[in-house]
Amino acid sequence: MSKAVTRRIKGPGVTNFKSRWSEQPKGNLISDVPGKQTGEDEGERQGALKRFSAMWSSFRRGKRDRVKDSEPTELPPVLTENPSGQHRYVSGQYFFEYLVVVSLKKTKDGSSYEPQITYQFPKRDGMARFQKEEEEKTLKAITLFCFPEGINWAPLTEYHSETFSFVLTEIDGSRRNGYCRRLLPGGKGARPPEAYCIISTLACFGLFSKIFDEVEKRRQISMAMIYPFMQKLREAPFPAPGNTVEIKSFIPESGTQIISLTRPLDSWLEHVNFATLFGCLTDEEVLLVFAAAVLERRIVFIADELGTLSQVIHAVAALVYPFTWQHTLISIVPEILIDVVMAPTPYLLGVQKRLLDQVTDQSDLLVVDLSEDKKETFIHSIGDESSILPPKLQSEILEALTNRKKSSTVEETNRVVSEAFLHFFVKTVGHYNSYVKYSRAGEQGVFEKRSFYKAIDSKTTRHFVKKFIQTQMFDLFIQEVEQQQPGPQQGIFHKKILEYQEKKKKDKTRKH
Repeated sequence: MSKAVTRRIKGPGVTNFKSRWSEQPKGNLISDVPGKQTGEDEGERQGALKRFSAMWSSFRRGKRDRVKDSEPTELPPVLTENPSGQHRYVSGQYFFEYLVVVSLKKTKDGSSYEPQITYQFPKRDGMARFQKEEEEKTLKAITLFCFPEGINWAPLTEYHSETFSFVLTEIDGSRRNGYCRRLLPGGKGARPPEAYCIISTLACFGLFSKIFDEVEKRRQISMAMIYPFMQKLREAPFPAPGNTVEIKSFIPESGTQIISLTRPLDSWLEHVNFATLFGCLTDEEVLLVFAAAVLERRIVFIADELGTLSQVIHAVAALVYPFTWQHTLISIVPEILIDVVMAPTPYLLGVQKRLLDQVTDQSDLLVVDLSEDKKETFIHSIGDESSILPPKLQSEILEALTNRKKSSTVEETNRVVSEAFLHFFVKTVGHYNSYVKYSRAGEQGVFEKRSFYKAIDSKTTRHFVKKFIQTQMFDLFIQEVEQQQPGPQQGIFHKKILEYQEKKKKDKTRKH
């Protein structure tokens, strides 16, 4: 592979993955594709690869750049609760941009299969030439995410359908989510699976999983049945957290059905299902992964199932709330792009188990095996993961997680888990606001880092915080705070901080 090229962008310590990965190696990067390729085919694939390089930038690089430039924060469409609590819908939000069906078609020489888009709704008309070219590159990249295994497919008579997701991060920092369900199409005899992929700016895995149930039901009748359902869905307003939208849809022999789609009340957890993470790992093992993640290390997750990889990686990213993972996150790495594991900067990567031999030669990785038949969970580790978090706070997290066993729903499990880790941040860095100083009204605040960590009484907690405040996730968090004017803060994290401070005051009063 060509020599790595890195270039600084506006955030401190940020590696531009476009520079690192868009420099192509000499020869054919996708040399595992048999048969001679035409210049047009090769151009399409290279275009897709270049598109990937742009998508590998960190989750919120665009936002970080804007913070550094002191421009007004202009986020991509996000889901937030309406403070008034009166509106049932999020204004101007579509459920999705488009739905595509990706089918496996035989290559010209008939020796293998390659993924191709065979259906798209709605069709994109009236685009300028450059827009059309960019869209084609994105669609080509999507086919690789839908079938990351590459070309090694054979017709099947049985195939267990699976649902997974991925994130496309554009050069400007805007994000789109890809929700994918792979299944065996109707018919007789052996046939390759096909994938249904919904592209949306909205992050809500459970909701789109239910939409796929309806799509799959209609696909078994006829491809033509999908169109009216998706059209109704596209016209429907996206519900606010805790609210429901109803879609009327006709199915032959069943009549008109009403499909209810409800968003969870905790909108920041609606893309997460912690049950999968804790089904693969013990509570103690999750703590070790969390410890590596908060120090922004390189972590690779290994599994056979695509759904397991995507759900676990999104769950790990959610554990660091109220902070945000700032680096590369690829829930399922396509086989032809496995060289991303060589990147020197932090990442969360999902890799299928059959590719394990291509990542085990890395010495400074945490490699986590999620599969049921694993011999050991941590195939590779640095060795200090168990000593990163303060021992007392580790015990408190483990104790809080025991309440998970009493939870009966996904929402309750998500709440118990998220609060356990949220309290960890409340107790370690929840006093940050007292150390953002303002010299005069209207000016940007300044965070007094040294005074902040010196104010911590516990030696082990102070040792952890000194490391944590060097991370980009903490750095961006503080940059945003510094740009805000002093006053009451909004959000669940600040609510928990106030509750904790109030409890400390009451406990102190009782002692006296």
